[in-house]
Amino acid sequence: MAYGKGEQRVATTQGKCWGIFICWLLGNGCLFGFNSMLTIEDYYTSLFPNYHPTRVVTLTYQPFVLGTTAIFTYHEAKVNTRLRNLAGYTLFFLSSFAAIVLDVATSGRGGIAPFVGVCIIAAAFGVADGHVQGGMTGDLSLMCPEFIQSFAGLAASGMITSALRLITKAAFENSRDGLRKGASMLQQSYMIIPMQPLSCFLHIYLIDAVLFSSISCFFELLCVLLYAFIFPKLPIVKFYRSKAASEGSLTVAADLAAGGIQNRANSLSEEDPSCVERLSTKQLLLQNTDYALDLFLIYLLTLSIFPGFLAENTGSHSLGSWYALVLIASYNVWDLIGRYIPLIEQVKLRSRKVILIAVVSRFLLIPAFYYTAKYSDQGWMIMLTSFLGLSNGYLTVCILTEAPKGYKGPEQNALGNLLVLSLLGGIFCGAILDWLWLIGKGW
Repeated sequence: MAYGKGEQRVATTQGKCWGIFICWLLGNGCLFGFNSMLTIEDYYTSLFPNYHPTRVVTLTYQPFVLGTTAIFTYHEAKVNTRLRNLAGYTLFFLSSFAAIVLDVATSGRGGIAPFVGVCIIAAAFGVADGHVQGGMTGDLSLMCPEFIQSFAGLAASGMITSALRLITKAAFENSRDGLRKGASMLQQSYMIIPMQPLSCFLHIYLIDAVLFSSISCFFELLCVLLYAFIFPKLPIVKFYRSKAASEGSLTVAADLAAGGIQNRANSLSEEDPSCVERLSTKQLLLQNTDYALDLFLIYLLTLSIFPGFLAENTGSHSLGSWYALVLIASYNVWDLIGRYIPLIEQVKLRSRKVILIAVVSRFLLIPAFYYTAKYSDQGWMIMLTSFLGLSNGYLTVCILTEAPKGYKGPEQNALGNLLVLSLLGGIFCGAILDWLWLIGKGW
């Protein structure tokens, strides 16, 4: 579909606000389910006190998301992006529903079997994320930078789940008697074994966990519907996908068809083959090695501290059982804020050298966290956690919005997939290094 200059100007603005909002929701849905699992870490810690659930669940999730993303990155030029993303969001929905079924079926009981079930659900979330995160980042990289910026809904999912967790925890702690009665009614409904007082207390957390999973389930279904029926029909989305198709992209054909546009071969390709030529994945990686390394190091550091260290290694303070939740909420809130700071052009980093220096300097946070946990109070720990989130979100968006500039649509899609693979590699290695905090503390 060809656009004249006037039509192009209209197409790049028509539906832009809706596109930004939908991208925010889709980014939110990308991690909403798994963030729900992380945010109710106190529930899993109560059920599985001997299994380090915060660390194990994160470590279970990572190989699946990394492996799935690696496969798609290798074959990205031939992958149907629409089918990939819809499969991912559908799997998110099914995994969230499975979390509800598991909680209700086990009635909030601990043990190795329910814990294995939780790990299987975490693995399913990983496969879903491997479909969606790289697919959406690659797809949005060939559109306007504001769409990638709005994909900061990834961080918003953490903030929203943290806020909901704090609200439900406050409500449930203030109404334990009522919840115990509710747990008794639940016991009668499912004809389970009579509960001991501790079991009854754990049912308070069960109701909370089911509530979280239900919200996640609804939200993932909303993302499926938005991506399938609304997003591809926005004029601005049609324009950028048509432009990518004219530059030789094969991944957008199904999306264009969903938007009512039949993808035709580029008539200029026969006269000038260079117009549809693209750099190979290897060439793109060599040209952007520093950006890939930056993302790897950012998330290597972040996941070596969050969430495992914050949940298990920060000691006991006056906030009691609220302490870990407040730390995780602080990280999520400032991560979201950091992703919107680059909207202020004057403070956005563009220099590749300055970005690399900023990324490497973040490793000073490791001794800072160690000594703060050992010698300082909770105020300093909250401040450090907030800075960890702020720098994580800010540097991530600076890289993801600057890297695709100057490339053709198919190259931008491939580069988006490569950068997400580097990011996930950092997350995986960080989740492994997080276990080093347990040295000298026993299992």
